[in-house]
Amino acid sequence: MAQSGSLRSWIEALPEQGRYVFTRAEAGAVADGTESAIKMALYRLKRAGAIVSPRRDFFVVVPREYRSAGAPPATWFIDDLMRHLDRRYYVALLSAAALHGAGHQRPMAFQVITDAAERDIEVGRVRIDFHVSRRCAGAATQTMQTETGAMVVATPETTVFDLVRFPHASGSWGNVATVIAELADVLRPEALAAGATRVARTDVQRLGWLLDFVGRPRLGDALAATLGGHRLATTPLTPKRDAAGAAIDRRWQVLVNDDVEPDL
Repeated sequence: MAQSGSLRSWIEALPEQGRYVFTRAEAGAVADGTESAIKMALYRLKRAGAIVSPRRDFFVVVPREYRSAGAPPATWFIDDLMRHLDRRYYVALLSAAALHGAGHQRPMAFQVITDAAERDIEVGRVRIDFHVSRRCAGAATQTMQTETGAMVVATPETTVFDLVRFPHASGSWGNVATVIAELADVLRPEALAAGATRVARTDVQRLGWLLDFVGRPRLGDALAATLGGHRLATTPLTPKRDAAGAAIDRRWQVLVNDDVEPDL
């Protein structure tokens, strides 16, 4: 019991040091007990709602003000978690858009892009959805401070490209268009042009069409300049959806084969 009490005391003291995560190995070093005794001590703390374990051997301290939610916000532990998993990552899509000021389409889950497949996480009311991208390592990102440290977040330009690349993650093209319109004032033409070199040409075409659609053709011009000299293949707005009879936008060679109803 002394060992169990020592472990509990150590965990409860972590927030005073600005820490809210620990690993199984760290717990073992503190408790210095048998494997079964440490396992039981951690189990009791989880049952009491004092800690949660989003992944094997990785634990998050739950402050009392978050006990009813079952876990603190994902921003408190996402960076430590991804380091624990040894994965490149960045906060993305609607979650990144909200951090950059887009407030209309708040995600039900915290959205993260990573370089390898990961199972989604649900601890208490906190849900983390992972999306895989082979372009994760080369994406433009920035570091944002959080309540407990820092995390890697997509830049506004990376965010809009990802919204086009993963439209299902936003629910509909209307939602994507809404967010793009909300982010338009913080999008930098030169950064959009740089981002265009890191994605498929069809994604540049779709984003360019959406920028025109929401009334930001000057931002679209920055993308159009990157396509100069290239013969554009006709591409549907929504792949694998019937495009028969769809109107075609000649500037971007996009077949508008889906409804786009932004909340503007």
